[in-house]
Amino acid sequence: KNPERTQGLAIGPAAGEQIELVALKGYGKFVSAQITKEGGNGATFVVLDIDGRNIVNVSMDALSNWNLTESNPYGVVLLEGTGGLKTVTIGFPIPLVFRQNLRLSVGVNETGVAQIVANVIHGR
Repeated sequence: KNPERTQGLAIGPAAGEQIELVALKGYGKFVSAQITKEGGNGATFVVLDIDGRNIVNVSMDALSNWNLTESNPYGVVLLEGTGGLKTVTIGFPIPLVFRQNLRLSVGVNETGVAQIVANVIHGR
């Protein structure tokens, strides 16, 4: 099947909130994801689980501290824009297969976040 995009949005999430942005069920292939946060200070965690196994679980602050701010073999990059925008991209050299489910979520551990938007590119 042709690739498609599934989007998730959280407006004004509260500190301490765990938010599922994208949930896919059944068989598929994960191609890439983008998560953009507006506002806050960076203590939001991005979590990607495939078939109940954790693939990514990292805060935006940690990505900055680890200097994962450009393309790298690890597959996770933090891009910082103007106006308090921070974007995490996730993508690997080959698509990752999921047989049961894919879950992209965020753990918000900060105040002042206006919104979080996520896009997952996937196929079947």
